[in-house]
Amino acid sequence: MSRSLQIRSIRSFIGAKDYAQSRKFYQTLGFTETVIDASMSLFQVGEAMGFYLQNAYVKDWVDNSMLFLEVADVEAWEKELLAMNLPARFPTVRMTEIRSFPYGREIFLHDPAGVLWHFCQFKEVR
Repeated sequence: MSRSLQIRSIRSFIGAKDYAQSRKFYQTLGFTETVIDASMSLFQVGEAMGFYLQNAYVKDWVDNSMLFLEVADVEAWEKELLAMNLPARFPTVRMTEIRSFPYGREIFLHDPAGVLWHFCQFKEVR
């Protein structure tokens, strides 16, 4: 890739089983929604971090979709996510406690359709 080509963002597409519920879920998480049309929205944090949510559901695709969010403080995220009471508000949402791995610590969160999110704090390398 030529160095003169500028990259402004990279975004994934994910599906939704219940589009209205998934939109509400991502709004609750704090993403800013930009409606593209009746069947797709862009959800962002800042200008370069975001993803497209589609009113489309293919079980094999959604069940194998994962998004990775690197965070600075996984404990703070756990506290914030627990305070949102997501599983009570969105019955199909599942969340794990923080788990430790050789590379860092993670929380796993399934959205209303089953998309798996990784909230990860990497270990500091010294």
